[in-house]
Amino acid sequence: MGNAAGASAGHEGVRTLLGNPRKAIMKLAWPMMFAMSVQTVYNLVDAFWVSGLGTNALSAVGLFFPFFFMIMALATGIGTGGGAAVSRYIGAKDKKAADSVATHTVVYSVVISAALTVPFLVFARPMFLAIGAGETIDDTVAYSQILFSGIIVIFFANVANALLRGEGDAKRAMMAMLLGGIINIILDPIMIYSMGLGVAGAAWATLISIGISSVLLFNWLFLKKDTYVNFHFRGFRFDRGITKDIFAVGLPASVQQLTMSINMLILNMIIINIGGTDGVAVLTTGWRITTFGIMPLMGIATAVVSVCGAAYGMRQYGKMEAALNHAIKIGLKIEITAAIIILALAVPITAIFTQSESGKLIAPDLVRYFHITWLFLPSVALGMLSGSMFQGAGRGWYALAVTVFRTLVLTPPLAYGLAVYAGMGLDGVWWGLVLANITGSIVSFSWAKLYIRRLRRSRPLSSP
Repeated sequence: MGNAAGASAGHEGVRTLLGNPRKAIMKLAWPMMFAMSVQTVYNLVDAFWVSGLGTNALSAVGLFFPFFFMIMALATGIGTGGGAAVSRYIGAKDKKAADSVATHTVVYSVVISAALTVPFLVFARPMFLAIGAGETIDDTVAYSQILFSGIIVIFFANVANALLRGEGDAKRAMMAMLLGGIINIILDPIMIYSMGLGVAGAAWATLISIGISSVLLFNWLFLKKDTYVNFHFRGFRFDRGITKDIFAVGLPASVQQLTMSINMLILNMIIINIGGTDGVAVLTTGWRITTFGIMPLMGIATAVVSVCGAAYGMRQYGKMEAALNHAIKIGLKIEITAAIIILALAVPITAIFTQSESGKLIAPDLVRYFHITWLFLPSVALGMLSGSMFQGAGRGWYALAVTVFRTLVLTPPLAYGLAVYAGMGLDGVWWGLVLANITGSIVSFSWAKLYIRRLRRSRPLSSP
């Protein structure tokens, strides 16, 4: 089991996963909530510095974003699948399988990132010309090729971080994320303006910060070897069962993120049809604030995946239910607070993001967005955390199903119907978002409770 140093961080995380589920949720959630909040701040700061370069730079970043989202969706999906499987095998007290999952996850991340890097680098210019880059092509290619060249680094950072979380080591996962976010915030103005690299400087700042985080993670996993899982690459062979365990959660998790992107694309099309591009600006700006309010739940969700995964592996289904219930209790308190703050500060928040002359034109609609959409924030705790429980239990397709139900089955028809047929305009789109999220979250939570109830009936002695 590794070396003696393994008795520190890695084993402490394992003890956390195997212990009291409520304490485990608290111990794992708070570090990740903090780290993800810093990441959100970085995203806002990055957008601020790039905006100073003008519309061409903004267009370059915008044209690259769908590709970056796809890369992140795949990397996050593989990491989530691997981390969840590690948690389940820890619960089952099968260290050999946990080590195999960790090794497979890293190998798959290298293979997939290599498969993406070469065609993206070779065909970057014709690809962006084909989607209409036009006069921004030079900036777009400069920005994208830097990040395309670092796909393997992006994959490794996400996968290694997920494996740490999978074995209950949230503190070091947090440290790696914080380091990357802080370095990026520092490097952005230096590389964009002081070094005169422009939009390429923003890409270099992002890649260097992720690279430094990766070095830290590499040191822990492969040099110090003080994690619970060990990696065995010599004589490596793909195992069908381990592969299935990883991708049963990883593939649906990747598709989940892609469906959210498709959802936003459809909403943009609906909004342009009824309110023009100004309506898209309202959604883009408003959703940033909404995402900031939801961000703490993402930290809690990572804890739910790990704790429920370990409980599932132990066949202690009562612990799964206790962990989910406690996480939702925390999530509801946080999201109710966030909803009240957004409602109360809708006008000043709007003023911050509409200081330009053109921005002032969308101010009334942005205030309306906040006055309506705050209603669905508490329900997100039910839906997101229930989906994370499914991922921990290895039922990634269940989590995908409820996401598709909310984002593609409910949201577009409700938004279009209320906006167009009910004649509510942009308000109808916002109410469609509210109704779809509340309905979808209730369905997800109900399904999760039913699933756990069936598991407990299959094993009556699995009390918390």
